[in-house]
Amino acid sequence: MKKEVKFLCPNGHLGFAPTKEGSFYLGVKEKPDYILCDSGSDDIGPGPLGADICTSLKSTQIHDLELMLVEARKLGVPMLVGSAGDTGTNKQVDKYVQIIKDLAEKHNIPKFKLGYFYSEVDKEYLMEKLNKGEAIEGLDGRSNLTKEDLAKTDRIVAVAGVHPYIKLLEMGADVIIGGRSSDCVIFAAPAIKEGFPEDLAYYLGKVLECASFCAEPYAGKESVMGIISENDVKVKAMHPDQMCTVASVAGHAMYERSNPYYEYVAGGMLDMSKCVYEQYDKKTCRITGSKFIPIEGKIKVKLEGAGKVGERFIGIAGIRDPYSVKNVDKMIEWARSQVVDKFGETGYELYYHVYGKNGVMGDLEPIKETKSHELCVVVQGVAPTKEMAEEVTMTGCRQLFYARLPEVKGTAGSVAFVLDEVIQATPAYMWTMNHTVAVDDPMELFKVNMIEVGK
Repeated sequence: MKKEVKFLCPNGHLGFAPTKEGSFYLGVKEKPDYILCDSGSDDIGPGPLGADICTSLKSTQIHDLELMLVEARKLGVPMLVGSAGDTGTNKQVDKYVQIIKDLAEKHNIPKFKLGYFYSEVDKEYLMEKLNKGEAIEGLDGRSNLTKEDLAKTDRIVAVAGVHPYIKLLEMGADVIIGGRSSDCVIFAAPAIKEGFPEDLAYYLGKVLECASFCAEPYAGKESVMGIISENDVKVKAMHPDQMCTVASVAGHAMYERSNPYYEYVAGGMLDMSKCVYEQYDKKTCRITGSKFIPIEGKIKVKLEGAGKVGERFIGIAGIRDPYSVKNVDKMIEWARSQVVDKFGETGYELYYHVYGKNGVMGDLEPIKETKSHELCVVVQGVAPTKEMAEEVTMTGCRQLFYARLPEVKGTAGSVAFVLDEVIQATPAYMWTMNHTVAVDDPMELFKVNMIEVGK
């Protein structure tokens, strides 16, 4: 077992925006043992999963994968990417595998082993469990999965733990492209395989998953280095002007938790309540005291599912008339009433988002008072067909112009601008599944593959 192992993470979401090359090459000079990166998130919403599309540009994905692949093969160290193509569906894994093949040919890279795994789950698999009376338990307050919810679902991915990554590393993979994965396991898996404690390995993954978000001053898409030993984790900023400080690292580790000291990871909970943060040197923070608590009993795997709600259109209205600005909630009420008169109460969805009330305002918060001189109202209509969605949105948007407000005496044009044509947007999807399913084997839902690539 090595005394310490270095992990270079160049990007918190590969492909979402380009990796900054300067700090990446500084990291490469420090000769990491692994170059690895997360490439997905459910933060992007249910649409990409349901429609099986990317929110990231292919050109950016190629750019980031090319940096990692070329330097990893030069160093002769493994390269790992998880949650390929934003969602980790089979289609996105296959796309990344093809990009790796193309890049290997472009750079005349000598032969290497490319491992990959799939994460999609067949609906029939889950239906069979429901028919047997097995509970598929909801997370974050959701009720257990029903057959009705399953029927509304277009696509499902299981969220992998460390197991498929460790399996592929044991098979000799030089490059791994992973399906949907828990963010931190991409880093934890090789650390565990190298023999380091799970307590520290999972924390290593937690702190590295967003790359330079754990450093200060803020700078996205810069590289950071994680260093694990038997006793601690160190994280070091690669950008010359960034530092990993006690405040920046601790803040990042806890920023998105409802309970800031505990986080669910695949197979257990990461307890950060006893973490000790120390400034190791100007650019490096040292962390000890994290604890991984495995979930007892049957193995459970998280599932994410998305289903289509309907077609969607968007309209935009700008309001500058002072009286209209003050009474925009009444204008929205009027416009809604006109949509109801035409389409009834149900069978569609209509949303108003008001921007400019000293910040941002949501659909359900009426404006009581504002100092703003101008508002932007974004109208979204969702319906089963494109024709109906367009008409709902058009009506809901244009009727703002005709809102009947008290004290307005014959003045037309209180709305400064209404978009003549509403815009067709991507279809609307909803999360249908945020659940866990019990399995007998942690590899049950993840099919691994290995091929040889290169010259």
